[in-house]
Amino acid sequence: MNLSYFFKTCIIYLFIGSQVNAQPLNMFEAGQELDVDPMIIENSPVIQEWIQEIPDVSAKIRYEPSFRTLIRFGYSQFPSNNDSGGIYLGVEDVFLGDTPLTFSGEYTTSFNDDSNSNNDRLSVGGNLKYYLLPLGNYINIAPMIGYKAIETGNYQTDGVNIGVKVIFALSPKGAADISLSQSFISPTSSEEVGLTEIRAGYALSDKLRLGAGVAWQNSIKNSDSQVNIGLEWMP
Repeated sequence: MNLSYFFKTCIIYLFIGSQVNAQPLNMFEAGQELDVDPMIIENSPVIQEWIQEIPDVSAKIRYEPSFRTLIRFGYSQFPSNNDSGGIYLGVEDVFLGDTPLTFSGEYTTSFNDDSNSNNDRLSVGGNLKYYLLPLGNYINIAPMIGYKAIETGNYQTDGVNIGVKVIFALSPKGAADISLSQSFISPTSSEEVGLTEIRAGYALSDKLRLGAGVAWQNSIKNSDSQVNIGLEWMP
């Protein structure tokens, strides 16, 4: 690392701290006073923010999510149903106001196979999640409750869906993350179905991600699996 650049950067931050209660700083004058190219300040939103006011870092950690709202579309395959294919659509973590409460919904269906109805798959539902830890954490956990209906061949059920989701934000602002969720449809009833899903996403741009997931559903009557891959839009 260039030592001159390092010491100049340190001086900038020290100078910024002394300007918190002062009038807004002219970038050209600041560059002259610190013997730093004014373009360094002009091209750094972080430095400009600190010049105006030292940000409340703790508030950012609590209220600015390390993950983002996602709109999903992609291809699904069902290995347990003779590798039949289908599509999935969904939204994930639509924030309800400035709260840790989010809404998620999904729709998955297999392509119609008139020759064998046992290969048909359908899943539709929605959940509310409440994140328990500060939203800026790289790890978070959210209990969830909602409704889900599933259909697998000649077996179908629906009801209240209760569970929990854990998310690992490997990189901030949705650049990369992994999530694990476990839920139960109609828990404690004879129609109870356990749902387990692992998902991962990686950003291709500031608005678009590649996403993939593996899911399993288990009941007394049937066990099924699903693999999907597709694109995720970050509004």
